[in-house]
Amino acid sequence: MRIFIAGGTGAVGTRMVPLLVAAGHQVYGSTRHDAGCERLAAMGANGVVMDPLDADSVRVAVAVAKPEVVVHQLTALGSLSGNLKKWDEEFAVTNRLRTEATDHLMAAARANGVRRVVAQSFGGGWTLERTGGWVKDETAPLIADPGKEARATLAAIRHLEEAVTAPEAGVEGLVLRYGNFYGPGNATSREGAIGELLRKGRMPVVGGGTGVWSFVHIDDVASATVAAIERGAPGIYNIVDDEPAPVNQWMPHLAEQVGGRTPMRLPAWLARPMIGEFGVAVMTSVRGSSNAKAKQELGWSPSYATWRDGFRTGIG
Repeated sequence: MRIFIAGGTGAVGTRMVPLLVAAGHQVYGSTRHDAGCERLAAMGANGVVMDPLDADSVRVAVAVAKPEVVVHQLTALGSLSGNLKKWDEEFAVTNRLRTEATDHLMAAARANGVRRVVAQSFGGGWTLERTGGWVKDETAPLIADPGKEARATLAAIRHLEEAVTAPEAGVEGLVLRYGNFYGPGNATSREGAIGELLRKGRMPVVGGGTGVWSFVHIDDVASATVAAIERGAPGIYNIVDDEPAPVNQWMPHLAEQVGGRTPMRLPAWLARPMIGEFGVAVMTSVRGSSNAKAKQELGWSPSYATWRDGFRTGIG
């Protein structure tokens, strides 16, 4: 099968390519620079230089690849600081990739007879309605207002999910709501934004720390995406591990693994001026996600079933 990965040299793309090549697929990956083509070639894939925010560039790249499946892995998350008050500001480029670039990819897919589009979304906690049960499946609605710090980011996520899965899109559209990544090179690694804050004792547990997060190892993200390329009905899937967990459980455990002290406790009223309403919600009221649908319909299970084991052996 011919597969085009938009974002082939990104964190997920570079883990997917070897899996797809080993399975016998003909893989094309987009990159912004010629050096990326060399990197893809070394993995057995074909590199295509593409500007994802330029409609003509995207159209040409997809036409060159002539794929049956397009995989949307375009983000710009490499320099996040973890500042919850600047969420939309730090996600500004990624938000354009989730809106403008998604529209360009969908138009190119329709023009070239692409059968299936698999796109990256987010399902680690804060995007979901914060009422009812603490663990949600894919039928749970996105929250109407996540807080002023994250409104543009949620709007971009909503746009991507609707653009890919709408019946009028003309493709088999699958959206994968990835949990919070961990693994080498990600925020929870020893040198990542969260790992560094915990090592330095600068990330407290706010309020009761009852906000529930869902995690997933970066290698499990890649294997789930490969599964969605090959099977599964159109729709939305949560790609997370088996154990959604409140902040008051996972944060002390991660702090220990990265060499930090047990995080201090901070009342919500005292933290609010520093991290904003969105930050307080992330610590106290967000919901986690269930992976039952992905297990049943994609035939996928995470190799790191729980962050408890993954943080100990797989954070990098």
